[in-house]
Amino acid sequence: MKTLSTQIATFLSTRDAKRNLRSLMRFMFGLLALIAVYTILFHVIMDRVEGRQFSWFTGLYWTLTVMSTLGFGDITFMSDTGRIFSVVVLMSGMVLLLIMMPFMFIHNFYAPWLEARIRARAPKGVPDSVQGHVLISGWDMITPVLIPKLERHRIPYYVIEPDAEKASKLSLDGISVLNLVQDARQSWEAARVAQARLVFANDNDPYNTNITITVREITSEVPIVALASHEDSIDILEMSGATQVVALGQVLGEYLAHRVNARGAWVYVLGAFRDQLIAEMPVQGSRFDGRRIRDTQLRDNWSVTVVGVWERGRLLPAHPNQVLDTFSVPLVMGSKEQIDVLGASLGEERSQVNPVLVIGGGRVGTAAATALRKQGVQVHLLERDAALSPGLEHVPDRLFIGDAADREELFSAGLKEAPAVVLTTHDDALNIYLSVYCRKLRSDIRIVSRITHERNLEAITRAGANFVLSEASLGSEIVFSRVLGREMVVLGEGVELFYQPTPGSIEGQTLAESGIGAKTGLAVIAIEEDGRVITNPSAQNRLVAGARLIMIGSPAQRLEFAKHFEGQG
Repeated sequence: MKTLSTQIATFLSTRDAKRNLRSLMRFMFGLLALIAVYTILFHVIMDRVEGRQFSWFTGLYWTLTVMSTLGFGDITFMSDTGRIFSVVVLMSGMVLLLIMMPFMFIHNFYAPWLEARIRARAPKGVPDSVQGHVLISGWDMITPVLIPKLERHRIPYYVIEPDAEKASKLSLDGISVLNLVQDARQSWEAARVAQARLVFANDNDPYNTNITITVREITSEVPIVALASHEDSIDILEMSGATQVVALGQVLGEYLAHRVNARGAWVYVLGAFRDQLIAEMPVQGSRFDGRRIRDTQLRDNWSVTVVGVWERGRLLPAHPNQVLDTFSVPLVMGSKEQIDVLGASLGEERSQVNPVLVIGGGRVGTAAATALRKQGVQVHLLERDAALSPGLEHVPDRLFIGDAADREELFSAGLKEAPAVVLTTHDDALNIYLSVYCRKLRSDIRIVSRITHERNLEAITRAGANFVLSEASLGSEIVFSRVLGREMVVLGEGVELFYQPTPGSIEGQTLAESGIGAKTGLAVIAIEEDGRVITNPSAQNRLVAGARLIMIGSPAQRLEFAKHFEGQG
């Protein structure tokens, strides 16, 4: 680390610093000249007006004590001329020494030096020893959700930020950041992009195109995941060299549509982990409504395991004595054959007679309505902005223009009969309000909603939403799945897959003896040991040293796991 003197010397060598220093020195020379003039005038007045003699040092001493407002009072003028002179010296000293000098020093030296020190905190390149890192081309709503996932898996990452001040603030917050511009080849070379695991282009469409082309000039091997705000940009980004292009608004709308569960009793596959499928099984309309989990005999009859139960927007641990009601949506896991057999046993898939109500006609709402209609579900779309009407006419079965906060507008759009409502406005406060309102008007309706900020998850869940998903969570899962090279599994807001080494405190115990589910609420869906993965393990599977647990749960449950098991044994 540089010493203070070295830092100052380096700072003063810059052009701006030299200009500021010249301005400061001019002020200081002017101040010294004025002090010299006051010292001379002190002698003149004392000698010619008052007839007293003092040394030149005494004159300097008097000038400095008066200008600095110390005013010891040991040397004073007796004449009016001397006292008028004293007032002039005093007033000029207050302005120059107490106001102007601190300002000039801070403005021309201290503040620029401090800013230069802060800017210097953000590195401008990746160390040669680092490889397999993830490069994120900017800070957006996805980045703070993605970073903790990378950190938990000890995957190095760097956020590229061109603004030095912002980069320094991120660095001070503990974020790995590079102070580089995104559209320069030299920047990506300094970021060692050729040795990176993945590049995430998360800016606007033109910038993402530029980033993709620039990275492809250096390497054709590194995967690039790029966001696209408009459908037309997908082809352009793919032609530029992006490995995967994600139209996040469209994908979010489609995922919300899949979680409406508007086709009666059926099994909805969410994703896969190795040879096992993870699926939802809505209880409404099935023979499991009102039964305890142990009485469903899902493991005995279909060899599938209930790993959790969605209740009013929360994924709860699956307890054998838990009673499933109309709003319960068990999360089950099994092979494709087992899931297919379970689905077939529930009866024929059926479409709802009454239309699903989608509120909001933006990108997400349009995508949700389109996806629902592809499933054979009728859709009513309620949009407040009449200007959007021409572009929405052919999206739903029926389009309504009106305010969703108006009861009559909601009822005319079909809320009374709708099996579900999908809230797709980009305003979290409005979605929370509409969740409360729709739940009050229809206690039995299924509410599926988007949110923008993860912090609003608790509020909208309390408001009555059955399922919630944000662009940030969805986008981070898309990127993270690509980083790990596994199939994407989107379970819901605040729920994800965890990889955890088996703590020494529970080595040798069975899953049942470890009490992981009871103590933390996490569901163990697989155990990795000796290069093989045991999926859908039973309660009697023994945990061996060196094994990794693959679990489903929330970050809060992951903290509970650390609290109960890590650091023990």
